[in-house]
Amino acid sequence: MDMAVAITVLVAFASVALSSGEVYKVGDKAGWTTLGNVNYTAWAANKNFKVGDIIQFVYNKDFHNVAEVSLEDYKSCNAGSPKATYKSGNDSITLRTDGHYFFLCAVPGHCAVGQKVDIQVAKLAPSAAPSSPPEAVPPSNPATPPTEGTPPTEGPPQPQPSGASATAESRVVGFLMVVLAFAATFGGLMLPR
Repeated sequence: MDMAVAITVLVAFASVALSSGEVYKVGDKAGWTTLGNVNYTAWAANKNFKVGDIIQFVYNKDFHNVAEVSLEDYKSCNAGSPKATYKSGNDSITLRTDGHYFFLCAVPGHCAVGQKVDIQVAKLAPSAAPSSPPEAVPPSNPATPPTEGTPPTEGPPQPQPSGASATAESRVVGFLMVVLAFAATFGGLMLPR
C-alpha cells in the first residue's frame, strides 16, 4: 500500500509540473512603456501563446496602466469601456481561453504611439504541435517619440526568456518524476518501506 501512495503522489506532482504555463513579460526587458520604441506587435509575433500561459505587464504605475479592450477599441485606441483595467505596475494575467486578447495603455496618447499589444492564443487540437507565431495588428504610429516622465534606459532592450526557462525546468522535474513512478511500479526501482 505504501508503494501505491508514493506512486500516486509522484504522478500527481508530475501532472502539475507538466501542465504549467509559461510566463511572458510583455516587452521583455523594456516592460510596458512608451520609451525605447518597443514594438509590441513584433514582440507578440515571436511568441506561441497557449491556454494557461501568463502574460505579465511590468510598468511604472505613475505613468501607465493596462486596459483589456475589444478589437474595435484596440484598433481605435479607445479605452472608454475596457473589459478590465489593471493599475498595480506588476500585473499577471492568465490566458484562460484561445483567441485574441487586446491590451493598451489607457493614458492619453500612449496607445497612439504604440503602447498596445494583441495577444493571440492559438487553438490547438489535443495532439497538435505548435505552429508558427501568429501575425498581430501593427501599432498605429510607432515613429512618434515617447512621452513619459522618466529617462530612457541605454541601449536597445534584449529579449529575455521571461520565465520560459523556469517552466522548462519544471517540465524536466515532472518528466523525471514520471520516470521514477514507472520504474517503481514495474520493479526497476525499489523504494524503502
